[in-house]
Amino acid sequence: MINGAVAAIQGEFGVDDAVLGFAVASALLGAAAGAMTAGRIADRIGRVKVMKIAAALFFLSAVVTAFAPSVWILVIGRIIGGLGVGVASVIAPAYIAETSPARVRGRLGSLQQLAIVLGIFLALLVDYVLAEIAGGASATLWFGLEAWRWMFLSMMVPAVVYGVLASTIPESPRYLVATHRIPEARKVLTLLFGEKNLELTIGRIEDSLKGDVKPSWKDLRRPTGGLYPIVWVGLLLSVFQQAVGINVIFYYSNVLWEAVGFAESRSFQITVFTSVVNIATTIVAILLIDRIGRRPLLLTGSIGMTITLATMAVCFGTAEQVPNAEGTLEPELSGVSGPIALVAANLFVVFFGMSWGPVVWVLLGEMFPNRIRGAALSLAAAGQWAANWAITVSFPSLKTFSLGFAYGMYAAFALLSLLFVSRFVHETKGMSLEDMDAATGVGRPTSAA
Repeated sequence: MINGAVAAIQGEFGVDDAVLGFAVASALLGAAAGAMTAGRIADRIGRVKVMKIAAALFFLSAVVTAFAPSVWILVIGRIIGGLGVGVASVIAPAYIAETSPARVRGRLGSLQQLAIVLGIFLALLVDYVLAEIAGGASATLWFGLEAWRWMFLSMMVPAVVYGVLASTIPESPRYLVATHRIPEARKVLTLLFGEKNLELTIGRIEDSLKGDVKPSWKDLRRPTGGLYPIVWVGLLLSVFQQAVGINVIFYYSNVLWEAVGFAESRSFQITVFTSVVNIATTIVAILLIDRIGRRPLLLTGSIGMTITLATMAVCFGTAEQVPNAEGTLEPELSGVSGPIALVAANLFVVFFGMSWGPVVWVLLGEMFPNRIRGAALSLAAAGQWAANWAITVSFPSLKTFSLGFAYGMYAAFALLSLLFVSRFVHETKGMSLEDMDAATGVGRPTSAA
């Protein structure tokens, strides 16, 4: 929702680029904290209860941000919402992986990203509609509240829906086995997979969870010292997913396109169109991920993102600098450079949406052994939100310095992601979660936390 409100917030509270960047990115600090704690909490109270906590945090965030009297109260509201985002980002892929058959786990895991991009589309569409009705994001809409405040207030609707729907789904069978609630686990497994090989499945889950201690952060460390390599792979996958700058498109695209000459209404339309492209490409990934695998999609995406981001870097880096209304120099995309940059931006979303968007979430949900999944997924998700925060908080200042430099930096990260996947990421298509223990070499812990 922040995309359509960025310029209005800056005008309302009179803040500079640095404070604006912090206000936008503050939600990501909460997301990192939420992600770090979600796995451990879910191991104690269950996956479904954690989802309900996330829903409550989303609702509270909507109210606080909508009625914020200052930018710092707005920041507090966004941090609260960020906690919900972090919690949900960990619990959704873990829950989906733990309740999915191996043959379709990739497709079902990709639904996490499909839900994200659908949410982005609906958020940006609501932003656009509210701004159009009011005559601008800063204009008063209903009951004396500006349109940008209604943008935040609208978040109450999906928060309530999320909380209600979380009450209708079964608890994860792996959590039930881990807490020795075998009869309940048997019922859920029968509901999900039928009665075939039921006792064998329970036995394999029990075997994968055996250990002398409860799950702990110390489980992530090898007996010889340092983190298990699979933990580093998950963490760096998360960092690269954000380091390519995808959320610059979805947090700042209105400001970005206005900065290069598009009117506010036109910028809203471009942003909504980009989110539709994101949905379409995510559907493509869902159809392909269990057919061609995770690794080929990541490699293809990295190549495409490198080329498109480099194209945007050239367009913005070579554009003529002209003064805006405040006297600050901004790039003006004249001639064919404007359409080329617009096409490159949307092709970048295409390559990200068919690869790094959904595939990373699928891998994070399935690549870790059962014994360390909660802690490892929490660490990886926290790293993702921390990288997201760094990219988001720095963009307003980078935009003022040089958009060409900013997109050149994102292109360099995309190239590094290609090298990383080709060297360190292994295919997990068709593997059961219980097979991950042997595949990753993670042993059972033997010392107390």
